[in-house]
Amino acid sequence: MSIDEVDDIEWGVRLLAATPTHEGRDPELLRQWARTADEFGSRLALAPVPSSTARVVERADGLERMLLARYTSRPPTVELYTDTLALAEELVDARGWRAWYPPGSVRAAALAHEAVHAHLHHGPAKAALKQALGHTVLRLGRHRLAGHVAGAEEVAAHAYARTVCGLGRSPLLITAALRTALTRPGTPAPRSPAPRREN
Repeated sequence: MSIDEVDDIEWGVRLLAATPTHEGRDPELLRQWARTADEFGSRLALAPVPSSTARVVERADGLERMLLARYTSRPPTVELYTDTLALAEELVDARGWRAWYPPGSVRAAALAHEAVHAHLHHGPAKAALKQALGHTVLRLGRHRLAGHVAGAEEVAAHAYARTVCGLGRSPLLITAALRTALTRPGTPAPRSPAPRREN
């Protein structure tokens, strides 16, 4: 089965399964969490998350770090890795996925994805996602404490990016293609522009 035959929810399941703390978890529970997180992220796009006020920094060392983009909160910064973005665009063309990911949409999706991480970090949506997932870590009578599901925010952010950018497939598919390309010996890195900073 080629990677584009794996549906978006299954990519979410695989992401959760590969996340520390989920070793040995019931695959059906992971599927339920992946579906819930995907739906949560898609619903966020109905009232789009405000653009992050984080400063955007472009860097060219994503291939060695195996990163496309990253949000850090102190200070609020979105790092975009131009070399990985360039490779992602090459892979989209090489695999015939352009109908799913129009030109420039990989960068737009990366920014949307990181905006959701900022939104979840600073607002009440994080608690709403926990409640939606229904993972109870402590119960006292009729009171329960909702627990964090590692990786669920990532699934939600990908679903948001897919929906708000109008993509045919989740960016998780691009992530899988990048992982395959970057772990294959002898993969040449594309030339990328020098990093620049944007305010």
